[in-house]
Amino acid sequence: MKAMTLNSFGGPEAFELTEVPKPVPHAGEVLVQVHATSINPLDYQVRRGDYSDLVQLPAITGHDVSGVVEAVGPGVTTFSPGDEVWYTPQIFDGPGSYAEYHVAKENIIGRKPRTLSHLEAASLSLVGGTTWEALVLRAALRVGESILIHGGAGGVGHVAIQVAKAIGAKVFTTVREENFEFARSVGADVVIDYKKEDVVGAIMRETDGRGVDVVFDTIGDDTLSSSPNVLAQLGRVVSIVDIAQPQNLIEAWGKNASYHFVFTRQNRGKLDELTTLVERGQLRPHVGAVYALADLSQAHARLETPNNGIRGKVAIAVAPSADTTRASS
Repeated sequence: MKAMTLNSFGGPEAFELTEVPKPVPHAGEVLVQVHATSINPLDYQVRRGDYSDLVQLPAITGHDVSGVVEAVGPGVTTFSPGDEVWYTPQIFDGPGSYAEYHVAKENIIGRKPRTLSHLEAASLSLVGGTTWEALVLRAALRVGESILIHGGAGGVGHVAIQVAKAIGAKVFTTVREENFEFARSVGADVVIDYKKEDVVGAIMRETDGRGVDVVFDTIGDDTLSSSPNVLAQLGRVVSIVDIAQPQNLIEAWGKNASYHFVFTRQNRGKLDELTTLVERGQLRPHVGAVYALADLSQAHARLETPNNGIRGKVAIAVAPSADTTRASS
């Protein structure tokens, strides 16, 4: 099978199209023909060597799969050849999704939402699971509460807006002015141009000085230390960004704030919950760009470029039959 192999850590050019043996499913495993995958910040962080102590080279990376079951190993009862499935490969535990075939444990695989193309499903598995973990399991966002989602036009942000609205929360988000319409189209109630407006002042004005119940950090920088300035009492901050620099959280003490740090855990349960939202019409990923597997280096380079003009996710069509009809620019 063809795969994009990472032979050394570095820039986007570090990937090489190679021919490698097709994997074989063992007990409790499923062999999937990958129709589509996508790119996340985690993927270029792995490529450039941020997790070099956890990745053994040469490596096949990638953290989203949407495809069709080709074979199952002994003991598998949930899936059969021909089933359409989606999932996030177990991070740092074996080959990833930048290949024509992938093997995964049965218990992390879900049935692909019927109303999503493979490109859309592959654009939702990791970011959707991350959002569910952050907002539902960790922040425990509730009906009637409010949330500030940083980076609402991004891969995680635009999904988080939809999940928060499905829960019944009021959603504030930060985006550039050119993304106002997009953020509103996926459900944001209040959009703030972080380049032109003081975010703290805007939140306090819009909430009559109360602040928001939850802050969802998808951007890093000083968000952890600045979040207490927009939090209500007993507010929660959830971050999916690994931040090396020290943060001063003294202001969080006066708000009785709690902080949660999320690194996605794979399981079928979250995928099934997301599927329910998709089938209710409350959630749909936005595919902002599509590349072929052989053009993975170009896709990585574009995603890493500041102000790259991409809304939502960058998807990778792996199988020639990958449905590109729903992709948008």
